[in-house]
Amino acid sequence: MGDYLLGLDAGNTVIKAVIFDRAGNEIAAASAEGHSRMPCPGHVERGLDELWTNARQVIGACLEEAGIKPDDIAAIGCAGHGNGLYALDCEGAPLLGIQSLDTRAAALVDEWKNTGVGDRTYPLGRQRPWPSQTPTLLAWLKRYRPETFAKIGTVFLCKDFIVYRLTGQRVSEVSDMTGCGLLNVAGRRYDRTLMDAYGLHDCMGLLPPLIESADIAGHVTEAAAAQTGLAAGTPVVAGLFDVVASAVGSGVTRTGAASIIAGTWSINQVIVDRPELEGPVFMSSTFDRERYMAIESSATSAANLEWLVREFFSDIDTNGRSPFDFCCDLASTIEPAADDPLYHPFLYGAQQDGNARAGFYGVAGWHTRGHLVRAVLEGVAFGHRQHIETMRQAGAVFDEAVLSGGGSRSILWPQIFADVLGVPVCVARSRETGALGAAIAAGTGVGLFSDFAGGASAMVRTDRSYCPNVALEGHYARRYGLYRDIADAMAPLWRRLAATTAEAPGVAA
Repeated sequence: MGDYLLGLDAGNTVIKAVIFDRAGNEIAAASAEGHSRMPCPGHVERGLDELWTNARQVIGACLEEAGIKPDDIAAIGCAGHGNGLYALDCEGAPLLGIQSLDTRAAALVDEWKNTGVGDRTYPLGRQRPWPSQTPTLLAWLKRYRPETFAKIGTVFLCKDFIVYRLTGQRVSEVSDMTGCGLLNVAGRRYDRTLMDAYGLHDCMGLLPPLIESADIAGHVTEAAAAQTGLAAGTPVVAGLFDVVASAVGSGVTRTGAASIIAGTWSINQVIVDRPELEGPVFMSSTFDRERYMAIESSATSAANLEWLVREFFSDIDTNGRSPFDFCCDLASTIEPAADDPLYHPFLYGAQQDGNARAGFYGVAGWHTRGHLVRAVLEGVAFGHRQHIETMRQAGAVFDEAVLSGGGSRSILWPQIFADVLGVPVCVARSRETGALGAAIAAGTGVGLFSDFAGGASAMVRTDRSYCPNVALEGHYARRYGLYRDIADAMAPLWRRLAATTAEAPGVAA
């Protein structure tokens, strides 16, 4: 068996390939950025041909950089962003890729709230409908794009498409399918009653065969080998919902351990022994073959800093520093004060309100770019805090957390997280925790590790730790209260804005 594991991590924007040795050292890495299409307000789509092109390019580049033989790869695992909707037609050709930033179904979710659909879905799927959720998007297509809906042959998730192109097998696995609300969580199976609740009683045949995350889905085909440089016959495991992969890759494997991911999405998750808690959470996923992950999440995290950098700092001379480091350096010069601006990180809506929009509040003439950057960093952390409060109210207990995702790479931002959340925060050594978690699943699937915990023990190390500054506890409690109060006050205005946009898209008032 080869000495290396290949982990792939397909996010909403970037796909990465990383080769690890069995001790978790990164031997080589490559990444490629994809392009989102936004054909209408709220619609966020990607081309599946481009996704596969990027996947095979990063795999080939990674192998070339590593300088190893293709058959030195013992197994391959893939993680991918959850939810959204990826579809093949009946012949297996790419049909549609909707990303988990899409909010086209917000009005449908509002309609379902009034008719009690969530009361029917939650007991089985541990989720209520929300705009970017896979079954919600499928129901939206059925109602509003029947010509596209009629062409669908298979519905699955982002990483499932890559596994399909590598192996030729149309399969999915339990962590992603529970995370997108398509499984009876306790039973870890598809459920006709659950599908009926979404109005998708006729869609059971569109769902692929279901296996566990570390089960072998197939082997690299001759065609995929020719396109990627991999060895034909290399085992490919089913893979993981990327948030679960990131937890595994950051060393979060014990019951009660917490993982926070500051990536495109705000992910806040705790491993639990059973999916039923004392109160509701946003979603539940499987973790391993027996346990579950309680998850609170929304598209309100580091994508906000990416937007700020792209739109306002990409053309600035940063003296050789990355624009992200430059922004964080600006923010680090700001001494926290009571009149600092506040920011809502709702560029792509909020979990609680699909109509929500981002905004700065309390900006004054004496505030600088540094104040605005710090407001974004704090606003994202406040969004995470809101999710964590929901989890604690549901009975999930933890007193420390591991931070991963793009936000963990900053020196300043993890400290802000520790201060805002009021718990110690540590950062794993590997920056590519999603790919590492996928690699650990691959190693587990071929018997290199007994389970995820064994793989994490062998491959994961801690890099940095942060303790909350108790002197800022009151400061952040007051600011968080304002953050919540302003969001409540803005809700009816966001609804009016959404209604106006729907009535006259692209038309000036």
